[in-house]
Amino acid sequence: MFVKSTSVAVFFPFSALAYSATCSNYHTANHLLRPICRGPPDVYIVEPTNGKGLGVFAMRDLDIGDIVMRESPVIRISRSKLTKGSENPMAAVAKLVYDEFKMLSPSAQEQVLALSYYANGTVNTQSETLGTIFRTNAYNTGDKFSLFPRIARINHSCRPNTSYYWSERLNKHIVFASRKIKAGEEFSVSYISLLLAQEDRQKLLDQYGFKCQCEACAQKRTASEASDNRRITIKNAFDRFDSQLLLDPPKTKAEVEHARKSAEVSVQLAQLVQAEGLADYYARAYRIVALSFAKLENWQSATDWANKAYKLRHMEDPESPYTMEMHELTSTYISKWQTQLTGRS
Repeated sequence: MFVKSTSVAVFFPFSALAYSATCSNYHTANHLLRPICRGPPDVYIVEPTNGKGLGVFAMRDLDIGDIVMRESPVIRISRSKLTKGSENPMAAVAKLVYDEFKMLSPSAQEQVLALSYYANGTVNTQSETLGTIFRTNAYNTGDKFSLFPRIARINHSCRPNTSYYWSERLNKHIVFASRKIKAGEEFSVSYISLLLAQEDRQKLLDQYGFKCQCEACAQKRTASEASDNRRITIKNAFDRFDSQLLLDPPKTKAEVEHARKSAEVSVQLAQLVQAEGLADYYARAYRIVALSFAKLENWQSATDWANKAYKLRHMEDPESPYTMEMHELTSTYISKWQTQLTGRS
């Protein structure tokens, strides 16, 4: 899922730093016991991290697609209630959140108030505090913004090992493993777009009040520059392909040659995304490769890549339009491949 670049959405990036007091059985730092908050059986545990408050850690090995968390929102506010171009949008957010907060149970209110937040200025009232907590921790969920206290404990990484999606039918935000995760490894999500250089990513993360020290940002200079180049190349390639994929199939020899080169470049794009470990973008890249080979009527390759994208989209959200699209494309390409094989025989 990506943050939509609207004037309102900027106030609701992704969930923010985990904080120990969100755990119902939290102990203070002076307590002899370690602060511990257990998740569903054998899935996750919340424990202290180096310089990041609490983090969410795997209690067992997880495979790609395994569920980490499912959580319903404690507070949701509608986009339509926020006036675009408002001189003081945070005041409107604070009022809407405060109105919702007052209807929560005492235990739910305690969970919300325990979440960490970062403010540039002074926060004087409970309403302002709640608005800042919400801005720092809320997720975009369809036509609303939603707050999930447990999911908000998951820390950021520029090379995350989990992804998530919102299910309107289940009224739940679902976090799942986007790659294999070992027991003891910290779960991470991304709060920002990842197709940026490290310096630009950090500028976006400044609104959370921390300097990112994830594996991608902590690399030595040479490796960091190579990573930056890959991410910028990936972003530019996505932009170029998005404007080309809907064009008519090639007819002239020159157009066919261009399409062939584009297919080669699309495979290189998928390889770059994989090399950078950006699992959130795998399905998008695989779709581009599938469509590129379909232009050449190479139905075998188109089917292979479309099926890869379909499996990832189905894992992300079985009912999403993206999943339905890839199911239809895969079925179409299989049919055309079968027809092509029949014609050859």
